[in-house]
Amino acid sequence: MSGHLMILPILIPLVAGAVMLLYDDRQRRAKMVISLLSALALLACAVQLLVLSKGSEATGGNRIGLYLLGNWPSPFGIVLVLDRLSALMLLVTAVLALASLVYAAAGWHRRGQHYHSLFQFLLMGVNGAFLTGDLFNLFVFFEVMLAASYGLLLHGSGPQRVGAGLHYIAINLAASLLLLIGISLIYGVTGTLNMADLAVKLPTVAAADRPLLHMAAAMLGVAFLVKAGMWPLSFWLANAYMAAAAPVAAMFAIMTKVGIYVILRLTSLLFTGSHASTGFGSEVLLVGGVATIIFGFVGVLAAQGLGRMAGHLVLVSSGTMLAVIGMALGGAGPGLVAGALYYMVSSTLALAALFLLLEPMGREQGSIAAMLALTADAFGIDDEGPELGLAIPATLTVLGLCFAACTLLLAGMPPLAGFVGKFAMLSSALNPANIAFRNDVTPAAWVFTGVLLLSGLATLVALVRVGVQTFWANEDDVPKVMALEIAPVIGLLALTVLLTIEAQPVIRYMDNTARALNRPEIYTNGVLQAARQREALQ
Repeated sequence: MSGHLMILPILIPLVAGAVMLLYDDRQRRAKMVISLLSALALLACAVQLLVLSKGSEATGGNRIGLYLLGNWPSPFGIVLVLDRLSALMLLVTAVLALASLVYAAAGWHRRGQHYHSLFQFLLMGVNGAFLTGDLFNLFVFFEVMLAASYGLLLHGSGPQRVGAGLHYIAINLAASLLLLIGISLIYGVTGTLNMADLAVKLPTVAAADRPLLHMAAAMLGVAFLVKAGMWPLSFWLANAYMAAAAPVAAMFAIMTKVGIYVILRLTSLLFTGSHASTGFGSEVLLVGGVATIIFGFVGVLAAQGLGRMAGHLVLVSSGTMLAVIGMALGGAGPGLVAGALYYMVSSTLALAALFLLLEPMGREQGSIAAMLALTADAFGIDDEGPELGLAIPATLTVLGLCFAACTLLLAGMPPLAGFVGKFAMLSSALNPANIAFRNDVTPAAWVFTGVLLLSGLATLVALVRVGVQTFWANEDDVPKVMALEIAPVIGLLALTVLLTIEAQPVIRYMDNTARALNRPEIYTNGVLQAARQREALQ
């Protein structure tokens, strides 16, 4: 990789957040400018890293980028590692950050102190988790991300946010403790925390030590499954996401994907191949993922407010990814993972857009908040609203079209990207070898297919009900919505349309990413051999 580009996704938000701490909190306009510049720089950096991550056919189209902090060789020093998957996650994070900050410019950043610094530190933690190549620094970036998210969740105060925030903090502190214990046990058994080195040493672990290794891996799994929102560890998620301010909740849409990313990364490195630990945890991930989808769409149908529906839709997205990872560990082909990655990107963008729509749709009396007998406190909104400036024309029409697009995306209805992602997953699950007629489709594939289709139907029914009550049965005043509030929603939805139009090259990118994950030697050789070659040259 060229120069120091790989460290910029961590360094840019770190410097921006630290500089803004030197400003008086009343200088919010200057802080907003710094935050937006930081987000734009992150977006440009993520695009460049995505381009640089493409490799040759010999490496599955995957190029491993390595950055040695302090110039210590891997696996002894701290390393940052970039491949197609981490580059993809960096790009999605940068897009969501820019959209959330533009939305916050409407006045949401004025509702509490140090909003922009916390936001930048959150970005630093998320980007660091995607780039780090060892477990201990994964824990460090994970804690940076969580510490910033605590403050952002409480931004704007209110009893609903305080209650949800306390539950959120308690469960994540417990998960962090499990994570630290699990990392310590893994180091005690293997003598390393570098992910690539772990992948090499894990098959050689003595049989007597393997149960301890599995226990440590299970503790790590529980910690990240809490963040991913797998049932029954997801009891905190819907309340926390519903209570958060709109731009914060939109940014939180990527945080569950941090847990998904780590689980996908570690399982593909450590528990594939042919050794005693191959397939470890696949049944738990599959069953837990399916249960999470069911819990999510039942919660969507039972919810009496759009905020709680959106929180449960996050669980549907997470459960889908977890079930796919479980099936992939059980021997499913890379086509299933490729479809799931495409689905993950489209659903994350759609969920962020839906969270940004929550408050404008419930702003005035007679809107969805009143129609469903919800109080403003249920949304965590104080008496003072955002600073309303230039209102957009045809407000209900624009809001209605945006909401309809979110509905189609999350329900997986044609012609948008949600349908493409679900179709890619189901076609791979039911026809893994691309043969016209198959008689050996696994029961897990049939269960996954049925649950995924039911989740789409439940999402469609619930969101259409909300849309009818909001836009057709509403006879009250039209809410005032700023252009700054609707522009990021339109931008995110426009990206999902672009995903649909460019589905073929995007799916090709996802397929190459999935194939590289299916060949862990690409990652391990890229990290360990590159470090040795660099050391030899010096």
